[in-house]
Amino acid sequence: MRHLGRVDEVLGRLIETHGAFRPRDPGDPYEALIRSIMFQQLAGAAASAILGRLLALHGSDERYPTPEELLATTDEEFRTAGVSRQKAGYLRDLAQHLQEGRLDLRALAASDDREVIERLTVVRGVGEWTAQMFLVFQLGRLDVLPVGDLGVRRGMQVAYGLDETPTPAEATAIGAPWSPYRSVGAWYMWRAADIRTPGA
Repeated sequence: MRHLGRVDEVLGRLIETHGAFRPRDPGDPYEALIRSIMFQQLAGAAASAILGRLLALHGSDERYPTPEELLATTDEEFRTAGVSRQKAGYLRDLAQHLQEGRLDLRALAASDDREVIERLTVVRGVGEWTAQMFLVFQLGRLDVLPVGDLGVRRGMQVAYGLDETPTPAEATAIGAPWSPYRSVGAWYMWRAADIRTPGA
């Protein structure tokens, strides 16, 4: 935070306003990916309700289904829980990758950022944004700037008093001085936009 405040006075003021950066408990990486898939293009309350029905379908509202259980879930069962056909396909593809050993979530901690993104985005429904959120919130990587995240760019618009939301290229330039702590800078942009941190 001393570095960020020194290289960017706007960010320094945000740090004074919002206090220390507070990383959250990363939780289980498999569960995080399921949540990411389920919350895509849905309002939080609706996604939470559907996820709850999916968990209940497998016997508990607290235990996530194993990859084997996801693969055994029928189209009708997914539909009953409110999971769209597209998202059911994404969940099955994730489960297939894990079951066949093509994706080892625990091994990702030893990979560099680019390799993590490459390994995750081979799964249908897992794009660069989801992989970046995984890097930040699951692996605790400190130098990821998710400029594809509208919340980060809106935060920049508010914090820097810009007339328009910056483009990804403009956001990259704004965040460049924050390195090697761009993830922390992004966290303050979410605070500036008053947007709940993704995945929290």
